[in-house]
Amino acid sequence: MSNRTLEQFRAERTTVWDFPIRGDWATHKGDYRGNFAPQIARNVILNYSGEGELVLDPMCGSGTTLIEARLLNRNAIGYDINQNAIDITQERLTFSVANGSQQRVARGDVRNLSTLAENSMDLILTHPPYANIVKYSDNKNPDDLSSITNIHEFLDELEKGIRELYRVLKPNRYCAILIGDTRKGQHYVPLSHFVLDRCLKAGFALKEEIIKTQHNTTYAARWTGAARSYRFYLIMHEHLFVFRKPRADEDFSRIRHSVLREKRAAYRAPKSSAP
Repeated sequence: MSNRTLEQFRAERTTVWDFPIRGDWATHKGDYRGNFAPQIARNVILNYSGEGELVLDPMCGSGTTLIEARLLNRNAIGYDINQNAIDITQERLTFSVANGSQQRVARGDVRNLSTLAENSMDLILTHPPYANIVKYSDNKNPDDLSSITNIHEFLDELEKGIRELYRVLKPNRYCAILIGDTRKGQHYVPLSHFVLDRCLKAGFALKEEIIKTQHNTTYAARWTGAARSYRFYLIMHEHLFVFRKPRADEDFSRIRHSVLREKRAAYRAPKSSAP
C-alpha cells in the first residue's frame, strides 16, 4: 500500500475541494476514464457514515467507493452496467484489511435496484456519466447511460435511477452525487443543474453543493486552441451534491426549493393567445 498521498490526506472543511495529486494508496489507480479521486470517496464516507454501516455505489466504475469502504470498515455494495467495470472492481478489492467489513459487486442497472429493500442503505455515493462525454461501453451496450446522445433522454433515464436511490436510502441519511457540465456548439450546458433539479423532484433535500476542481483533464490540451478562437473557457470543475432523504414525519416546508420551481416555470413556453 502506498502511503505517500494517504499521509497527506486531510479531511475537507470547505465547499471547494482541490486535489492536484490524486490518491494512489491501496489499489487505487487513475487508469479508468472518468473515475473520481479517492480523496472524494474518503471525505464523503468519513463525514456521512459510521463503521459497520452499508454504503452503496450503483455506478461503481473501477471501484473507488468500494475500495475506500473496505479501508474504512464500511460494508458496501457496488453495481455497474458494464462487465469490464465489475471485473476491475473485483480484482481491486482483493487486498487484506484489519477489519471485518464486506464488499460485494455485481452487474446491475441504477434504474432497477429491485434486489435492494426500501430504506436499507446508510449512505449512497456515486459518479454517473456526464451524458455521452465518455462512452464507457463504446456503444456496445445500449443500456449504458453513456450511450445516450440526447441530453433530455439522458436526464429522463437518469431520473429513474435517482428515484431508485431515494427509495433504497434510509430516511435522514445521505446520497452524494458527483456530476459535471458539458458544452454543445460552443455553449455551456449546465448538466449538473439539470441533475440537481431531478434530484429535488424525486424528494431529496440539498445538504451541500461542493465545487471540486479538475486537473490534467483529457480534453484540456485538445480544446485550448478552440477556446481561444471561439472565446469560451475550459470547464475545470465538477459539482458534488450531497442530498438528504427527509424523514416521513418531517416538516419539509422550511427547505423546499421554491427558487428552482420558479426557474422551471420560467422555462415553460407561454401559452399562445388568439389574435
